[in-house]
Amino acid sequence: MKKVLLDTNVCIDWLNRGEHEAVMLGPGLVRYLSAVVVVELRAGVSNRASREAVDSLTRAYRSAGRLMSPSSEVFERAGAVLRKLKFAGRNVRDASLWGDVLIALTARSIGATVVTSNVADFTAIQRFETFSFAKP
Repeated sequence: MKKVLLDTNVCIDWLNRGEHEAVMLGPGLVRYLSAVVVVELRAGVSNRASREAVDSLTRAYRSAGRLMSPSSEVFERAGAVLRKLKFAGRNVRDASLWGDVLIALTARSIGATVVTSNVADFTAIQRFETFSFAKP
């Protein structure tokens, strides 16, 4: 079974439009959710139905023991990666870039592949850290 860590955009597409059903529900994958993704999802909810959908998703991953928080080591490494990205010309004040670095390093720490539609950020991060990502 392949371990995957779902990125925010994949969860949003599934919650809003039912996209990426194979990744979200299909067989053959052990799915994990990052606490960083939960922060991003909660920041984006605009109504009660959306909030309840995020609550349900979070509850399911928490009860399965698959809601992952970045460790202190991941945070330390993220600072070094963000510094390298800054010197490479990226805007490291962008909250979504911080989140993507934390997601990538958390995935690596558990041996999972990030599933994302955001190829640009994860390609940039991969210049400085080894981890795997795939499109849904």
